[in-house]
Amino acid sequence: MPRSQFDQELNKMHVDLDRMCHLVVLAIENCVTAFKEQDYELAQDIIHGDKQINDVERSIEAKCLSLILKQQPVASDLRDVSTALKVVTDLERIGDQSADIAELILEMKEMDSFLMIGHIQDMAKIATKMVKEALDAFHQHDLNHALEVKKMDIKMDELFDQVKKDIIQMIKKDEGTSEVLDMLMVAKYFERIGDHVVNICEWIEFNQTGKLNNARLI
Repeated sequence: MPRSQFDQELNKMHVDLDRMCHLVVLAIENCVTAFKEQDYELAQDIIHGDKQINDVERSIEAKCLSLILKQQPVASDLRDVSTALKVVTDLERIGDQSADIAELILEMKEMDSFLMIGHIQDMAKIATKMVKEALDAFHQHDLNHALEVKKMDIKMDELFDQVKKDIIQMIKKDEGTSEVLDMLMVAKYFERIGDHVVNICEWIEFNQTGKLNNARLI
């Protein structure tokens, strides 16, 4: 494959990747809105939209594997394609977590407002911010920004610990055990989104340095 054709194929992959990033950001934003406003139609839209995210992921994976097999890229080109393969996996999982939250929102239709634990809304805000900023860092190849985004996960974990404490107290008071356990799962999904963002930031580091967790890969 001539270099010009390789660049064209690489560009097509990045176009798909940009589209997937947009869909995932939209999913997490809609998820936060549906959670806060108890918007059940929007929750259904999130669930239905997850298939579109999965379809784009498969398209990107196919393009990346084709580039590796036909061109056998080395150095920065190989890191670029390898990073895309890894990042789309975490993006797809963020889409899945958003759909999982949406399904729980639909199950909690009769939940009283006092069960909408404030710390979960804080987690939702941080999750949205982490996803957006990590993708900005990815597109701009900004390693310093990615490292700053990773630090935000500390606050996410602290909030998740607080949610668990709040829910234990609510269970002790017998305040709708099954409902508060659903809320715990919502918090867990937001916490997992934070973990996937951390993975994306680590792959940005790999893309820029060839190292992952201080170990050189390429």
